[in-house]
Amino acid sequence: MSITILAIESSCDDTSAAVCKDAKILANVIAGQQVHEQWGGVVPELASRAHLQNIVPVVDSAIKQSGINPQEISAVAFTRGPGLIGSLMVGLSFAKSYALALNIPLIEVNHMQAHILAHFIDNHPTFPFLCLTVSGGHTQIVLVKDFLQMEVIGETLDDAAGEAFDKTAKLLGLPYPGGPLLDKYAQQGNAEKFHFAEPLIPDFNFSFSGLKTSVLYFLQAETKKNPPFIEENIHDLAAAIQRTIVDILLKKIEKAARQFNIREIALAGGVSANSELRKRLKDLGKKNGWHTHIPKFEYCTDNAAMIAITGYFKFLKGEFTTQQIEPLARYHL
Repeated sequence: MSITILAIESSCDDTSAAVCKDAKILANVIAGQQVHEQWGGVVPELASRAHLQNIVPVVDSAIKQSGINPQEISAVAFTRGPGLIGSLMVGLSFAKSYALALNIPLIEVNHMQAHILAHFIDNHPTFPFLCLTVSGGHTQIVLVKDFLQMEVIGETLDDAAGEAFDKTAKLLGLPYPGGPLLDKYAQQGNAEKFHFAEPLIPDFNFSFSGLKTSVLYFLQAETKKNPPFIEENIHDLAAAIQRTIVDILLKKIEKAARQFNIREIALAGGVSANSELRKRLKDLGKKNGWHTHIPKFEYCTDNAAMIAITGYFKFLKGEFTTQQIEPLARYHL
């Protein structure tokens, strides 16, 4: 019997729906939200309202693109958390209603677990593997023992890497979302022209708040001496900041790989779309003899395809939930 999963992702500012049939993604539709750009960051209330506008047409589009009949759907998978509580509530409410109408099961999905399992959409890392999961709100190193058996061995103690990209980009005067723009500017800069301190954090944990503060104080001092300093050095500054963030990430994953003696290394989360991080992880993999795994770009940022594939594996295990389920803004692996 075929297993067909309708999946819904609404953890932040992207409304997404996907259809997965026997682990094959048939459709993956994403509606972004432009409303946050003028505010320099995601406004939770505005995000929730935009999800309300987008959820029905996005789901309808995914079902039509997949070519399935709604009666074929075996279960509805949805993001329970972590994320913005109002945004999560929209996706959860729709998932509950749809499942109730078709009298089919509900499957709750942890957003971070889904980022990791996105590797199994069109790739197949060998267990056990280490996954560096890097997004706007989270930075983790996860020991993945099986599809649904994972252990967080390191995580950020404050800002996530994605926040570090966006906030330092804002200090450079770049509009939101700044991370992709920082990456773009960095490609034309000299990463060795400026240097910023790296925090000394024990074990496999991360910290990026100190880097952000270091960049702030440096820019304040330099612009006091030379007001157009940022404009004159924008590419080199972007390159130096990006290099520092990537250095911090790669040193930790290399340390973890050595300690756990694992050569299967994966990269996941929205920041895995960063060009330097992708390139340097591959280079580090060649140097250390790793098998390096990075999902396609479309499965790196928030998307429902990763929720669908996770829902598929949970369906096989019979891991369903009830109509009484509630969203969780904080939802640990």
